[in-house]
Amino acid sequence: MVTREEIANIALLSKLYVPEDELDALTADMQKMIGFADMISAANVGDTGFDSVSGLQNVFREDEVVQSSDRAEILKNAGGGEDGCFVVRRRG
Repeated sequence: MVTREEIANIALLSKLYVPEDELDALTADMQKMIGFADMISAANVGDTGFDSVSGLQNVFREDEVVQSSDRAEILKNAGGGEDGCFVVRRRG
C-alpha cells in the first residue's frame, strides 16, 4: 500500500509541486496503478507457441559483410575530397 507520505516524498524527489489537497487523490491513483500492474503480473499467459500473433514473418535477409567500394575511387569521381571525406562547397 502506498502512503500519502510516500507520494509526497516521490513528488519531492521528482521536484514536482503537489498541493496538500491533491495528495489523497494521487495516493488513490497510485494504488490503482500498482493494483493494475499486480493484476497483469499475475495473469497466466503461458507459452503461446507463437513468435507473432499476427502471423507475419520476417522477410528481411540476414546481414552479410560484403566488400565495399574503394574510397579513393569514389572520392576521385566526387567533386572534391579532403582527408578521405567528401568536401561540399557552400552555396549562398
